[in-house]
Amino acid sequence: MFKLDNALLEELGLGALPAEEKNKMLAQIYETLEMRVGMKLAEQMTNEQLDEFEGFIDRNDEAGALTWLETNFPNYKQVVAEELEKLKAEIKQTSAQIVAAVNEQQPPAAPQQPSQSTDQNPPYQQAA
Repeated sequence: MFKLDNALLEELGLGALPAEEKNKMLAQIYETLEMRVGMKLAEQMTNEQLDEFEGFIDRNDEAGALTWLETNFPNYKQVVAEELEKLKAEIKQTSAQIVAAVNEQQPPAAPQQPSQSTDQNPPYQQAA
């Protein structure tokens, strides 16, 4: 179906994010997509269907929920694909700002140690 992985982040212009931020971004994309798909499908459900589906969710029965969706909403994969494309377009428009904001929050990298030549002691060491 689709993968939420580093390749997706690269496609969205977020490949420069640090690993921890990439994981956070993937989790946020998943949660947002799940919410949007749920809302879209809920709009099409009767009250009875909504109660039935919520029962699977309340029991953490992902397999049951998936089977129920496949039976009652055979087009749900199309809904997921459409919502993912919308979300990707939104993220692409703001990816530069996202990367810049994350980079501003990151502490500056530690300065590199100057290479030591054999005829000098680094300034922080006492001469022998």
